[in-house]
Amino acid sequence: MAIFRHSSDLPDDARGAVVVIGNFDGVHRGHQLLLADARRLADELGAPMAVLTFEPHPRSVFLPERPPFRLTSLRAKAHALQEAGVDHLFVLHFDRSFALKPAETFVEEILVGDLAARHVVVGWDFCFGHKRGGNVALLKSMGAKQGFGVTAVDPVMTGNGEVYSSSIIRDHLREGRPAKAAELLGRPWEIEGRVEEGDQRGRTIGFATANIGLGDYLRPALGVYAVLAGRDPGVEHGEETQWLAGVANLGRRPTVGGEDVRLEVHLFDFAGDIYGETLRVRLMDFIRPEKKFDGLDALKAQIALDCGQAREILAQTSSS
Repeated sequence: MAIFRHSSDLPDDARGAVVVIGNFDGVHRGHQLLLADARRLADELGAPMAVLTFEPHPRSVFLPERPPFRLTSLRAKAHALQEAGVDHLFVLHFDRSFALKPAETFVEEILVGDLAARHVVVGWDFCFGHKRGGNVALLKSMGAKQGFGVTAVDPVMTGNGEVYSSSIIRDHLREGRPAKAAELLGRPWEIEGRVEEGDQRGRTIGFATANIGLGDYLRPALGVYAVLAGRDPGVEHGEETQWLAGVANLGRRPTVGGEDVRLEVHLFDFAGDIYGETLRVRLMDFIRPEKKFDGLDALKAQIALDCGQAREILAQTSSS
């Protein structure tokens, strides 16, 4: 998959695509079904399939004071889109200047002039342009004049009548239901980040941890999780991700006076040096809320219990 951080001066083979527009945060099952439909259409037309998305997410531009909410980083999103069969990913920089672009100008300059879109696929409620002045009706009207087709996709429902929605996935995670989130995502939700130097307190109590900052990721329920942590040599070395079982505390560490929210991962039966590596941490199940203990001995005893419970959970997961 080719990734472009611009829409102008594209190579010929990146133009004339079936272009799917959206934020695709999470690339959940609903997104995957939409992309599969777009892939079939692209194949029928003999055209490449592309996704047009925006960074940073428009919500973080217009509402910067809101808490972090991202389900996927751009890197993780790109991996998921590639797996869905996307040929080209166009990532346009979004800021207040871009938001002033009228809807008609967006169509004429970007969709027609830059991308030469053969067909455009959007959600049924898609709005775009300055003050959300453009909608599906305008897109279809301009498409008829400019020579591209338009498909507006209805919301995708689960077998239980629940909408596949990034917002619902966020709610499940905030309420400590990672397994429910995984059902809608089609995979466990994960946090990806570089392993940072911590205070190394875990080593002193027999539970060394890999520390990862959360950045722009959503803050799920604070507490202890059974996790799978992936060392990702595939990014640099073309190998498969190595998944390791573990337990993680996601929180402020009140027993030792911590303040910032941090993800601390203890890997079972592992003693390697992974400082500076990128780690993918999948939250498999919620064990308990974070709490303050009377001292390090009480904390150590509880971590031992958490480890035992996490091992049981992960053993059941691997056998199911």
